[in-house]
Amino acid sequence: MRIAVIGGGPGGLYFAALAKRLDPAREITVWERNAADDTFGFGVVFSDETLDGIAGADPVIAEAVEAEFARWSDIDIHYRDTVRTSGGHGFAAIERKRLLQLLRRRCADLGVDVRFSTPAPDADELRRDHDLVVAADGVNSATRAKYADVFRPSLDERHCRYMWLATDRVLEAFTFLVRETRYGPVQVHAYPFSADRSTFIVELTENTWRAAGFAGLGRDLPPGRSDEESVARCAALLGDFLDGYSLLTNNSKWVRFTTVRNATWRHENLVLLGDAAHTAHFSIGSGTKLAMEDALALAAALGTASRDGGGIGPALERYETERRPVVESTQRAAQASLEWFETIDHAVGQEPDQFAFNLLTRSRRVTYDNLRLRDPGYVAALDRWFDTGQDVPTPPLFQPFPLGGTTLRNRVVSAPVALYRASAGVPGDAELLHLAGKALGGSGLVLAGMTAVSAEGRVTPACAGLYDDGQVAAWRRITDAVHEHSGSLLGVQLSHSGRKGSTDVPVAGSSGVPLDRGWETVAPSPLAYRGLPAPRELTGGELDVLVGEFAEAAARADAAGFDVLELQAGHGFLLSTFLSPLTNQRTDRYGGGLDGRLAFPLAVVDAVRAVWRKPLLARISAVDWAPGGTTVEDAVRIAAAFAAHGVDAIDVSSGEVVPHERPAYGRGYQTPFAARIRSAAGIPTIAVGGISGYDDANSVLLAGRADLIGVGRAHLHDPAWTLHAAADLGYRGPGAHWPPIHAAGRAKPPSAGRARPALALHPAEPEPVHQRWRPGR
Repeated sequence: MRIAVIGGGPGGLYFAALAKRLDPAREITVWERNAADDTFGFGVVFSDETLDGIAGADPVIAEAVEAEFARWSDIDIHYRDTVRTSGGHGFAAIERKRLLQLLRRRCADLGVDVRFSTPAPDADELRRDHDLVVAADGVNSATRAKYADVFRPSLDERHCRYMWLATDRVLEAFTFLVRETRYGPVQVHAYPFSADRSTFIVELTENTWRAAGFAGLGRDLPPGRSDEESVARCAALLGDFLDGYSLLTNNSKWVRFTTVRNATWRHENLVLLGDAAHTAHFSIGSGTKLAMEDALALAAALGTASRDGGGIGPALERYETERRPVVESTQRAAQASLEWFETIDHAVGQEPDQFAFNLLTRSRRVTYDNLRLRDPGYVAALDRWFDTGQDVPTPPLFQPFPLGGTTLRNRVVSAPVALYRASAGVPGDAELLHLAGKALGGSGLVLAGMTAVSAEGRVTPACAGLYDDGQVAAWRRITDAVHEHSGSLLGVQLSHSGRKGSTDVPVAGSSGVPLDRGWETVAPSPLAYRGLPAPRELTGGELDVLVGEFAEAAARADAAGFDVLELQAGHGFLLSTFLSPLTNQRTDRYGGGLDGRLAFPLAVVDAVRAVWRKPLLARISAVDWAPGGTTVEDAVRIAAAFAAHGVDAIDVSSGEVVPHERPAYGRGYQTPFAARIRSAAGIPTIAVGGISGYDDANSVLLAGRADLIGVGRAHLHDPAWTLHAAADLGYRGPGAHWPPIHAAGRAKPPSAGRARPALALHPAEPEPVHQRWRPGR
C-alpha cells in the first residue's frame, strides 16, 4: 500500500508512524512545506485519556514523550486578587517543537519518508499514484478547499481576538487569569510545558481589544513576524501577574479562532485529519490532542480493514463513523466554552467562588458531581459558600429560594405540561393525578400548563381554562389536595393560543390539525402558522378586552388557591407573537420597534399584577432561532421591562415562534440565555430545556446561571425526580419533603451485588488530589 500524507505536523507524523508500525511493507511519504526546525506555537497539552491511547498504540512514542512531560492536576483561577484551586484533573504538556522531534525520530526509525521544505504535489496527482492520501494540512487546508464541493466545509470565525505567547514564568498548574481593566476584561489561558516555559494565550473580546488600542497595532506584518507592540502592551496590562518575567513570541499576532466543520471527511481514497477536518476552541484542550487521536483512529481502521479483507473505502468509513461522534461532542463542549469567554463581561462581577466554579463548568463537561469526585474539599467549600443557613449540608438544588413574598423549599420547578384532558375547560382527574404526582415527588413548585383565559384562547377543545367560575371549583379541588398532602407550591400558566388555536389534540409534534368546525383565531398580524388558517388581526378595542380576560383569569387563579401565576409570553402563543418582529408587523403603537411590541404584553402584566399579589412569573422565548427574529439582547430588554412592571422571575425558554426555526438543541442548550438575562437584567431566572439530571441542575445553580431549574420531560419519566435526586446525593434536610404516605421510601432500596474482598498486601496509595508542576523539587 502506498500512502501519501500532506502535512508534517503532529497528526500527520503520528499517523505515518502508526501506519508503518502496523504494516512495515507500507510505503509512506510525508510532505511538509516548512523546514524541519520550523514550528509555530509553544506547548501542547494532553488529557490522561489521550495518553492512555498513545501508550497502547506505540509504547516507543509513549515512553519518549512521557520522559519530557510536565505533569500536574490543579487548575488555578486568578480573579479579583484571589486564587481558587480545583484539583484532581490530570494534565500533561510538552513543548510542541520537542514533540515534533520525537515523532520525526520515530518515523525515521520505522522507515517513513518525511520530506521537509517540500510542498506536496497536487492532490489529484497524489490520489492517482497512491492508495490513500491523508490531508493533515491544517486549519487553512488547501486540500479541503480544492474539494470543497465534496467536503462542504463550514468555517465559523468567532469574535474574540487571541494571541499565542509563552512566558519564562514556570506556572505550577493550568492557569486561568481574568483581569478587570479600564478597557474591559482580559483573560489568559496558560499552562507549563517544560522546566523553564509556560504557554500563555491572551484573549480579549472585540470591545476590549478595540478599547485597549490594539486595533491600531501590528498592521501588515510579514509572515513569521510577531506583533511586538501588542506584546509589550499585554505585558504592561498583566505586569503584576508576570512579576518581572517576560512574554516570549513565535509568529505571535492577533487572530480570531475559526471553528471548522465538514459535512464529510472522506472522498474516495482521500481523507481529512486533524484541523483540516475539524477544530475545537483552545479553552478546552489542544488541536494537537484531537489530531493525534484522529491519527490513532485512522491507523486502527486501516488495520481492521486489512485483517477483514476490506479496502480503503470501508476503512475510511469506519474511521469517520467512529471518530465523528467523539469530535462533535468535543466541538459542542468547545462551542459552549468559547461562547462563555466571548460573553465573559456577563460573568465578571460574580464573587470569586462563584466565578471560579462558573468558569470551570462553562463547557458542561465538568460538572458539580464531576468536581466533587475529583476534589471533594473544593466542592464542600463551595456548598458552604452557597448555603443559605441550613442546619445540614445542603446541595444547591435543595436550598430554599425566596420568590415574590413566599419561599420555595427547593430550587426545582415542575415545568408546565399540556395534558389535553379537560372538558369545556374544566380540569379533572388527569390534571389532579399529574400535578399531585409531581408535588408528592418533592418539587418546590409545580406549574399547571397552558390554561386558557378564554374559550377562544384555547389551543384545542381539550385544554383547561380559567375563563368561567365553574372551572374555579375544579381547580380548587386540585390545589387543596396538593397543599394537604405535599410540601409543594402550585402554580398555573395562563395563556392565549393566538394563531396556534382551534386545532385538534396533537398526535405527533406540538401542533394539531385545524378543527373542522373551530373558532376564529386572532394575532397581532394576519400571518398563518404552518398549515393553520391565517388569524385575524386584532383591533385596539379587542386588545382591551383581552387584557381584561387575562386579569379576570388571574383573579380566578387566586380564588382557585394557586400560589404562583405564570404568563405564557413565549412559544408563539398570543403574547409571544406580539414580542417577535417575525410575527408582529403592525404599524400602530403595538408594533414596530421593541418598545411598541412590548406595549400589549406589558398592559397584560399590569392588569394581572393589579389583581394578583402573589409571585408572578413570565415565560419567554429568548430567541426565535431564525434570521430577523428575537435575539438574546432583545430578551434582556423584555425581561427588564417585565421586571419593572412587577414580574418576579423569568422562565427562559426559546423558539417555537416560527416554523422555519433552526434551534441548536443539546444538553442545557437554553441555559446560556437564562444566565445572560439574570446577569444583564438583574431578575431571577428559571433555566429549562435539556436539563435532565440533578448534576447539571446543581452546576447551573452554583455557577449563578439561573436561580431555579425547570424540569420537564425528566419529570414525565420520573415524577419523583426531586426526591430521588436527594436520595442519590445523601440529602435528608427540609428541602426534600417526603410526604408521610411515602416516608418509608426515604432510604434507597438495597441494590444487587456483594461485598468485595481486599486482596492486596499493600493497597495502592490514592493519587493526591493536588499535584503541582515544580521541576527540580
